[in-house]
Amino acid sequence: MLDLVTKLVLKPVSRGIWRPVIEGIENVPRKGGVILASNHLSFIDSVVIPLTAPRRVHFLAKAEYFTGTGFKGRLSKGFFEAIGAVPVERGTYRSAQASLESALEILEDGKAFGIYPEGTRSLDGRLYRGKTGVAWLALTAGVPVVPVALEGPEQILPVGKRVPRLKKVTVRFGEPLHFDELHGQARSLKARRQVTDEVMAAIQRLSGQEVAENYNEVPKAA
Repeated sequence: MLDLVTKLVLKPVSRGIWRPVIEGIENVPRKGGVILASNHLSFIDSVVIPLTAPRRVHFLAKAEYFTGTGFKGRLSKGFFEAIGAVPVERGTYRSAQASLESALEILEDGKAFGIYPEGTRSLDGRLYRGKTGVAWLALTAGVPVVPVALEGPEQILPVGKRVPRLKKVTVRFGEPLHFDELHGQARSLKARRQVTDEVMAAIQRLSGQEVAENYNEVPKAA
């Protein structure tokens, strides 16, 4: 039912309102486990990708989005379930590992999983160094990685705003990256770093963003 609602209602309505530019949609495999690794510019990225991808894409989302009460709580839960979000607890090493394991289950079920290797949103528009969770997933599950570049979502929902604006957004899906020769080497730091760097380089080629050599950190105010 949720898949039907997303396909017949959410996708047509959102595309009709925002008219996103979608490029390279043919690069997303229609079947089998696949990782969609994207740059991260806005909270709304996890809505834009599922509504523009040619198949259902699952993202991890804060458990609080699913536990609210009253009408607002039910609306939040229903929306995030409709776009394929999966609730997870965050904030500790144990919860981070549990998040990766939840993502691995999604991939092993032959589904598509979306991830932001930068870890958190870029507030200055630069592309930060990728964390190796994306590589661990790719090498453990043995699935391809489709690089994704978003352009403009930060204009739709700027930091601190709650109401989306009518602004253009472009979504570019790159050619799948395969790491068959490294499958099974998820415990190797060198292999994880190599895969992550290749994924980030592919995202940069699609986005054209300036590269930041360091990791992106969550602002202290957050």
